[in-house]
Amino acid sequence: MPDKIENNYDANSLRALKGLEPVREHPGMYIGPTDEKGLHCLVREVIDNSIDEALAGYCDTVEVVITEDGSCSIKDNGRGIPTGINSDTGISGVELALTNLNAGGKFGGGNKAGGYKISSGLHGVGVSCVNALSDTLTAEVCQNGHRYRQVYHCGIPEEPLKIVDDTTETGTTIIFHPDATILETTEFNYDTLKTLLRELSYLNKGLKLTLTDLRGEKERHDEFCYEGGVVHFIEDINKGKNVLFEKPVYFEDSEGDDKFLEVAIQYNDSYVEQIFPFSNNIRQPDGGTHLDGFKAALTKVINDAGRRLNILKESEKLSGDDVREGITAVISVKIADAQYESQTKAKLCSTYVRGFVQKAVVDKFGTYLEEHPAETKELIMRCITAQRAREAARLAREETHRKGVLESTKLPGKLADCSDKRAELCEIYIVEGDSAGGTAKQGRDRRFQAILPLRGKILNVEKVRINRVLENEEIKAMITAFGCGIQENFDESKLRYDRIIIMTDADVDGSHIRILLLTFFYRYMRPLVENGHVYAAQPPLYKVSGKGVPDTYLYDDKALEEFRNTYNGKFELQRYKGLGEMDKEQLWETTMDPARRTLVRMKVEDAVEADRLFSLLMGEQPELRRQFIEENAKLVEELDI
Repeated sequence: MPDKIENNYDANSLRALKGLEPVREHPGMYIGPTDEKGLHCLVREVIDNSIDEALAGYCDTVEVVITEDGSCSIKDNGRGIPTGINSDTGISGVELALTNLNAGGKFGGGNKAGGYKISSGLHGVGVSCVNALSDTLTAEVCQNGHRYRQVYHCGIPEEPLKIVDDTTETGTTIIFHPDATILETTEFNYDTLKTLLRELSYLNKGLKLTLTDLRGEKERHDEFCYEGGVVHFIEDINKGKNVLFEKPVYFEDSEGDDKFLEVAIQYNDSYVEQIFPFSNNIRQPDGGTHLDGFKAALTKVINDAGRRLNILKESEKLSGDDVREGITAVISVKIADAQYESQTKAKLCSTYVRGFVQKAVVDKFGTYLEEHPAETKELIMRCITAQRAREAARLAREETHRKGVLESTKLPGKLADCSDKRAELCEIYIVEGDSAGGTAKQGRDRRFQAILPLRGKILNVEKVRINRVLENEEIKAMITAFGCGIQENFDESKLRYDRIIIMTDADVDGSHIRILLLTFFYRYMRPLVENGHVYAAQPPLYKVSGKGVPDTYLYDDKALEEFRNTYNGKFELQRYKGLGEMDKEQLWETTMDPARRTLVRMKVEDAVEADRLFSLLMGEQPELRRQFIEENAKLVEELDI
């Protein structure tokens, strides 16, 4: 037991936090981490208020601007936060919403006039938390023929809400500058906000969302408005793929005014299942009752169609895996009082949603299959082919299990393992070629660094089923070395290394090998990428040496140009064509020493865009791949070919 602390503990020792003090003192309880993710959560909270106005039918435009001083402005053309005096508190509705953690139109389920029956929101912390975590926030509301304004500092108003102008506009504008004394980062990421707005525009058809960045010399601007909503979502995901239905199958359904469903479905010729479930504009990566209802209905209607068309016998049945191979689908429900498994809202738990979704899919998709017999027959034949291939894959799995590929503790012979067995301290380098692998084995720190050399390029898993994947020797070596299994057998707790580092040559072939490896990880071990276990090493391109200058390693052409501009003397320049050209000391010093190396963590910021790019770059349509390269070539200053 620890020693007692001698002090007075009485009623005066207790402290009641007032107003927004709890948010400022314990921000993690309200927005999660105070890093970049937490910063952008604040933007999302304000945008969600505007989305609520759109869901209620009063707003069709939301404008987001990152200003020159690093503030973020969110403007909508909805009704505006109420400006009148609240009878319970004696302050304006604007001040109440911005200073009270439990105030807003989302409470009461829409039973009171003006409230929201259905509302979005990632954490539901509201604009008051944004105010609390901003060193300055300005609220402008256009309403009743006037423009109202109120300014806050660290959540405290300068003065009461006042009229500053007359206007015929309506809506709310929130401009906030994040508080650097609380948040770890205050710099907004344009691409993160772009991804958010694009997804929200897919899920709210007809809603116009714009993003403008006024920082820097050149303004950036994007505009999103999809009249097709989730249909456009599916078309973008499947761009570059051969699809079964020429247009995505779309249907919607509703019950009363507090349950609404949209579904879009399209099959492609890949072997990947992609289903994106959303509730109230939030994606549930762990699924939930809406996904369960969709899967059950899909299996039923396809089996029913197969028997109706005499393709399946009464005793034959396609499994859920069979009918979902190659599917791309979006399920978006908007419901009142949604229940989730946790604060992150990663899984929907509202039980009534399963039956609501299942009935709608059976009715609507079942009707589509009845009215399109040709497409239905082709779909069922694809499902039967998937069933046979799945059986072959099962036999392949059993064979690999028997040989110990997926479960054996016997590690591959080419692996140079590390001596420490604590996974959280260990890392494995996936190295291109035996020559570089040999150098890496000599130069590594044997205590915590393992080396697995690969011979040549691994199989492109985007184009084959799992039975072919498990026949590839290099892939089998990685599966065995990592120890965590693949696909439905993946178990992150069995991962033998916390960091998996791809170390390839700094050339086109090296980049190709890296994308092949990333495609395999993303398709078969996706949590490795999502949870931050996968990295890319950054070997140098050049070594310069000369009189009066120590040996210096340069990692790109821009660094070389800067060196030329700052060093006036003569120097020798060595261009590394591959990792094998470095000796063990150089490889350790530049690429493997934790104190000096540079690693790039592979992250999935936008799962939809990541999937589209993997399919485009590794798929069957070279003309789209060429188009992508041509459109993005201007982003590369110099490319070695």
